[in-house]
Amino acid sequence: MTTYVQVSTATAAREEAVELAKGVVQQRLAAGSQIIGPVGSVFWHLGEFGEGEEWRLTLTTTADRYPALEAYLLERHPWDNPEVIGVPISHGAPRCLQWIADSVNPEN
Repeated sequence: MTTYVQVSTATAAREEAVELAKGVVQQRLAAGSQIIGPVGSVFWHLGEFGEGEEWRLTLTTTADRYPALEAYLLERHPWDNPEVIGVPISHGAPRCLQWIADSVNPEN
């Protein structure tokens, strides 16, 4: 049984988010991506409290493709230590889940 994952990260600029999203979808590492923003963020960074605006990427993939997706994001992300988090998708419409599996299949 295929396990599905929703992955999120963020960038400082919309253009950076679009480039990451296009790359992972073209490489079949994610079925699709939504780019949301700007969103307000409050965080700790390098031991200091901060706040700002970011562009959030939400991506869908399979557990099998997650390691390659994470590696792609970490290698090409403009930040040295970006937040990249994947959470299991516990439920989903069967046709949607099949679309994710088909879209990230490198043989398609």
